[in-house]
Amino acid sequence: MASPEIEALTTALARLPGLGPRSARRAVLHLLKKREAALGPLLNALMAVEERLSTCSICGNIDTTNPCGICADQRRDARALCVVEEVADLWALDRSRLFPGRFHVLGGRLSALEGVRPEDLAIDSLVRRIADGGIDEVVLAMNATLEGQTTAHYIAERIERFPVRITQLAHGLPVGGELDYLDEGTLAQALRARRPVS
Repeated sequence: MASPEIEALTTALARLPGLGPRSARRAVLHLLKKREAALGPLLNALMAVEERLSTCSICGNIDTTNPCGICADQRRDARALCVVEEVADLWALDRSRLFPGRFHVLGGRLSALEGVRPEDLAIDSLVRRIADGGIDEVVLAMNATLEGQTTAHYIAERIERFPVRITQLAHGLPVGGELDYLDEGTLAQALRARRPVS
């Protein structure tokens, strides 16, 4: 029987996505066995992130700086803006290194069943970014779900009055799939085959 502190650590890890109680126990045992090489650095990294964590005031990304590293990167193409549902989607697309522009995180997707309305998402701030000018293309990179496509159509209607090209990721992404779980090859093909929203 483990001490209450070790049990608390196991329980906390088991709450993370992809880790159940057994995986959490294995992770805790590894951390305890490799205390100096694994536990200390993990603890230091967690404390550093906890102290500096912030949400980017421009795009909604989560980072340890504000504005985030993506928005502050002058090498990024400020004329191309990719709109995603969640931070995990931004990270998945950025990992592919195929989109040279900037991002905008909505913080979810429209859903009548879950009671998520347009005012619950960062759509107004998106419209303001586009209205400020300097953006030539808006890529709607919503998940290939009914709610994701509904969100994309709603945004397309809200921004169609601006002189921007509106595109979306190509179909062929798995229906019901989420960007964070796709491989880089699938993401690369989807980005290359973007097409205008009709």
